[in-house]
Amino acid sequence: MSDAATPPTPEAGTRTERVRVRRAPKFSVFLILGAALGLLVAMILTFAYDGTANQSPNTGLVYSTGQVFGFLSLICVAIGLAVFGTVALLLDRASRRKAREVTVDRETIQGPPEA
Repeated sequence: MSDAATPPTPEAGTRTERVRVRRAPKFSVFLILGAALGLLVAMILTFAYDGTANQSPNTGLVYSTGQVFGFLSLICVAIGLAVFGTVALLLDRASRRKAREVTVDRETIQGPPEA
C-alpha cells in the first residue's frame, strides 16, 4: 500500500509555561455606568431647580428646560466618565497586586496541510 492513501497524522507539541492570572475590571462597564449616572444627575438637577422665565444676565437669552438638561448632561456625563474611569484604573492596579502565577500546559496541534 502506498503512503498517499493514508492521511498524515497531526503533529502535537506540549510545553509548560508560567502565566499570571488576575481578575481585572471591565472598563466599558465602568464608563457606561459613569455616563448613565451623569445623565441621572443632570436630569435630577434640571427638574429639581425650576429656574426662571427671565433672561440670563450673562447672555440675554431665555433657556428652555431641554437646553438646561443638555448643558448639564454635557458636564455631568464628562464628570461621571472621569470619576468612574479613575475608579476602574484604581481597581485594575489593585488587581495587579493580587495576581498569582500558575503553571499551564500549552498544547499545539498542527493538522495536515491543506491541498
